[in-house]
Amino acid sequence: MLRRLLFLLSMMVGLIAIAPAFAQTTEAPPKVQELLRLLDDPVIRDWVAAQKAPAATPMPVADEMTPSSYMDQRLIDIRRHISNLIAAVPNLPGEFARARDILMVEFEDRGIGQIVSLIIGFLALGFLIEWLFRYATRHLQRWIITVPLNTVSDRLRAAGIRLCFGMGLVIAFAVGSVGAFLAFTWPPLLREIVLGYLSAFLVLRITLVFGRFVLAPGGERFRLVPMNTEAAWFWYRRICLAVGWLAIGWVTVGLLGTLGLSLSSRGLIAYVLGLMLLAIGIEACWRRPPASLHPEAMAPSEHRRLTNWLVTVYFVALWLLWVASAMPTFWLAVALVALPAAITGTRRSVNHILRPAGASTAKGSVPGVTEVCLERGLRALLIIGAALLLARAWHVDLVAMTMQDTITTRLTRGLLSAIVIALVAEFLWHFVRALIDAKLTGRQTEGIVDSEDVRKQARLRTLLPILRNILFVIILVIAVLMVLSAMGIEIAPLIAGAGVVGVAVGFGAQTLVKDVISGMFFLLDDAFRIGEYIQSGSYKGTVESFSLRSVKLRHHRGPLYTVPFGELGAVQNMSRDWVIDKMTIGVTYDTDLEKARKLIKEVGKQLAADPEYAPHILEPMKMQGVEQFGDYAIQIRMKMMTKPGEQFVIRRKALALIRQTFNANGINFAQPTVQVAGGGEHVASAAAKQVLDLAAPAPTEA
Repeated sequence: MLRRLLFLLSMMVGLIAIAPAFAQTTEAPPKVQELLRLLDDPVIRDWVAAQKAPAATPMPVADEMTPSSYMDQRLIDIRRHISNLIAAVPNLPGEFARARDILMVEFEDRGIGQIVSLIIGFLALGFLIEWLFRYATRHLQRWIITVPLNTVSDRLRAAGIRLCFGMGLVIAFAVGSVGAFLAFTWPPLLREIVLGYLSAFLVLRITLVFGRFVLAPGGERFRLVPMNTEAAWFWYRRICLAVGWLAIGWVTVGLLGTLGLSLSSRGLIAYVLGLMLLAIGIEACWRRPPASLHPEAMAPSEHRRLTNWLVTVYFVALWLLWVASAMPTFWLAVALVALPAAITGTRRSVNHILRPAGASTAKGSVPGVTEVCLERGLRALLIIGAALLLARAWHVDLVAMTMQDTITTRLTRGLLSAIVIALVAEFLWHFVRALIDAKLTGRQTEGIVDSEDVRKQARLRTLLPILRNILFVIILVIAVLMVLSAMGIEIAPLIAGAGVVGVAVGFGAQTLVKDVISGMFFLLDDAFRIGEYIQSGSYKGTVESFSLRSVKLRHHRGPLYTVPFGELGAVQNMSRDWVIDKMTIGVTYDTDLEKARKLIKEVGKQLAADPEYAPHILEPMKMQGVEQFGDYAIQIRMKMMTKPGEQFVIRRKALALIRQTFNANGINFAQPTVQVAGGGEHVASAAAKQVLDLAAPAPTEA
């Protein structure tokens, strides 16, 4: 901090100290000095030059200007600008001498030493107020250092508090230094000089705050941009140096105009100061360290060298465009390179700060609402800001454009409106999609609590994707209509024509309309949901997904059916609420049925007590009674109530337990047998009995 203070003071003292160096001429009377001061005023000088200059040839009207005439006029302006710069070189000593005279007049009442002392006092007062602010917020500083950053909300909260704390330091310094300076009465020129350099110092302080906020060179855990500590320190120093030099140079050139230097002389000095910015940019390009956190992601040396040369040529071209006063082209070149770089950096920063706990990046995860708001919102702001900057650089008056109705202004106005509408529509669509995807992802990852919760989750997974598709179509159609309206196209006939075409399509595509409407009613009736097993005619399977006109069913053996809603008809849903599973077994005729009933009931209690099967059993298994008498077995029936889809596993376990229990208690399962008798006495007696039965007279009714 002391080093930056000494640097600022040396710049100001150097500017003030040049005054005695030119005190070689005889001092003029006060009235003559006042006249010279008025004549040295750039405004008066430009007015006198305009009065002496011949009437300029009127510029061609914008509608009549061709590209060739525009380029010719631009080349003439560049040559005139370069000639003025060359002509201003011999006049620099004289203009500096006149600036010295103006400074000496301002410093007559107060000595240079007193002025420097007051400035140091104001700066010291500013640092004192800043120190008091640091002392008052010492507990907050300790909390920032020790706060855990395990979740996204923790990182966002810590980043916001760090930014507010840094801006609080700058505000405290500004109140102490600038506020104390404004409390006194100063000569106008001295007031402008001191306020200008204090403002430049405040700009530097704000840059330092934002540099620590974004790059966090002293603490990797707070860093918003994914880069290593070496690269963070490197870019932090270069950016602060460039901004500080730019701010001081800007203020210096502006004050030179106040001291009477001509526009050409000020431009020449500004271009010389700009060489320092060019040197900073080239040095940063060639000496930049690898910023990647992963060494394997570093670019090869050949690509790095080629990139360095391209960036160097780009910086030199920018400086030449600035010197040639080709500002429209200059700002266009800046926007073409800076805008994509800013968008990429913003996306990486958002991806880094919103990464899940324990992950290095958020890549691969479902974009959340916060990520979409930050990334898409910042990107929209960057694009709109670049458009406004280019409009100002190209002297496009947006307010005046709204009052004109030519073809060019209409197209330009429509193009700008279309960009804004597209950005808003894209932001809205990504926001809605992220909101729906977050709901779907959250529902899929939550544990199953009870059947009611399962129904709600399945219904959301069924309806939300369809709602997302409908919203996409609505946003797209509204955005297109608004863009066409902004371009000056009447959309009322389009809407009417779309209605007529819709009716014609409805009559011509009755099957499609039938499928869409049937699907809407199926969903409204909650006939089936994603994940449920249904059957309709010859189609059966688990519902996997929907579209506007069909449903996809995955058969339990693997085939996937795509069935239009219009062909479903009556739907049998096998996954709702509960399922009653009935089982039949055969026992021998000598079985004790009461004992078998008690054993089956005991097996049902064992299943209901098993923690693996208990959550899925709604009513335990029990024996209903004898179903029928077979040729070789007594058929007994059992039943139990389970959750849908769980009856198959529970049935296998129940049958295994019944077999084990019956074998342990002497109950045998019936099995078919065939009894075969041999010949001899038994065969003869059986045959004789059959003959007697046939010969006996038929019984008569009483």
